[in-house]
Amino acid sequence: MIKKQRESVIALGANLSFDQTPPALTLRHAIRELAGQGLSVGAESRFYVTPCFPPGAGPDYVNAAITINGNLSEVAILAVLHRVEEMFGRRREQRWGMRTLDLDLICHGDRIVPTLEEYEKWRRLPPEIQAKAAPSELILPHPRVQDRAFVLVPMADVAPDWRHPVLGKTVVELLADLPPEDVAGVKPLLP
Repeated sequence: MIKKQRESVIALGANLSFDQTPPALTLRHAIRELAGQGLSVGAESRFYVTPCFPPGAGPDYVNAAITINGNLSEVAILAVLHRVEEMFGRRREQRWGMRTLDLDLICHGDRIVPTLEEYEKWRRLPPEIQAKAAPSELILPHPRVQDRAFVLVPMADVAPDWRHPVLGKTVVELLADLPPEDVAGVKPLLP
């Protein structure tokens, strides 16, 4: 049986240098490495600068998004993402902390993983619990994509028409729902 090809979106971010390589260059190298690890990279967003959260907690982030196409499972894609993060010095020591590279699988087509009930549980968690708790398994679509301008702005460059399979809104519509100041805080990185 041939698996159905799906377009997935990966969000990339970094705010710490790795081996004296600045975050923007680390993202470029990571995209190349993802392709080298067998992921079929499609569209690439512009790079954006985003303030660290919470404010003053560290250097600004560089964020981007890419699409990948293929018939790999979401678990196989996640394994590649974790391998590449590790190659670029990522250590999973602090939730929502500073990092040399963060690669998040935002969506895998219109898949809801593992179940709608489990997805809803994580989507509805209050922010103070989200900061401390991490799911033991992959949740798709990413349960906070609709809340994060730093993901949606780059994602609008590469998959503006992707429709959230639970919320029923496109990336453009999700962006329009965010506070304007959140969206304005995500600025294109100047060369």
